[in-house]
Amino acid sequence: MKPYRKFKCSLCEHIYDEERGDPDTGIAPGTRWEDVPDDWFCPDCGAPKAAFDEI
Repeated sequence: MKPYRKFKCSLCEHIYDEERGDPDTGIAPGTRWEDVPDDWFCPDCGAPKAAFDEI
């Protein structure tokens, strides 16, 4: 199994951690970035998924 990755919002620096997911917005722990819906947005600033970069 590949290691979990993290992605950072380029606008507010919120971190999406694949291991933790984002349960508050319905993204279960362990959800890989490519499986996060394209219409998901940053829970802190509302930026689109496209504004995130892998770190």
